[in-house]
Amino acid sequence: MTIRTILVDDEPLAIQGLQLRLEAHEDVEIIETCTNGREAIRAIKTHKPDLVFLDIQMPGFDGFSVVQGLMEVEPPLFVFVTAYSDHALRAFEADAVDYLMKPVENERLADTLDRVRQRLAEKRSIEEAGRLKEALAEHAPEAAEAMPDATDAPASSRFEKLINIKDRGQIFRVDVDTIERIDAAGDYMCIYTGDNTLILRETMKDLEKRLDPRRFQRVHRSTIVNLDLVKQVKPHTNGECFLVLDSGAQVKVSRSYRDVVARFVH
Repeated sequence: MTIRTILVDDEPLAIQGLQLRLEAHEDVEIIETCTNGREAIRAIKTHKPDLVFLDIQMPGFDGFSVVQGLMEVEPPLFVFVTAYSDHALRAFEADAVDYLMKPVENERLADTLDRVRQRLAEKRSIEEAGRLKEALAEHAPEAAEAMPDATDAPASSRFEKLINIKDRGQIFRVDVDTIERIDAAGDYMCIYTGDNTLILRETMKDLEKRLDPRRFQRVHRSTIVNLDLVKQVKPHTNGECFLVLDSGAQVKVSRSYRDVVARFVH
């Protein structure tokens, strides 16, 4: 899978530096470079790239203006690149894949490209399933109706490995492997890791779609647990039980979710 990429920055040296770092990634094809926002909008509409590395502070149209200028077309994935950290919140609100600080570090760039590959694989899988379903609808309507929705397919590539959480005016990049449990409080989620508790504004239903169900399971109407971090099951009354987690925290499993516990005792 080739990632067709455009680089946008008003500093030629910044573009050259990013080009050199991207050479280590054979699946990244740089199809255009732009030095201002207006050029970027034209190039994106013309070439329809998969990915755009976009500088934020540019004369005239800044990076956010470029994103706004593409509202009427299907946008590519964006990675914002800047020398200033104070734009991070706006970048993630604009649904950027990531936010890189100059000078870009090779390790951070590799992490970013892994997230890009994950997003693109999910998107292409959904598009291919959609085309197949259209073909079946024409020639075998019954088979098309029985075909599952691609957005519900439990492919491991669909699920997040890192979650960006905006909390207390900061952006926290949380490795999902470190998430021990999640408690719901209305439209807010309390995310518990080994050493931190963060608040995420998102519904339980939407968050569940981002996490691999083979590892993250709801054990109560308002609680999700990372099954990999369960070290003990303690029976309780009325068919309920408690899961003891690596941190020592105990989470009650309600009777309606006791099938989750079955995997620990077979």
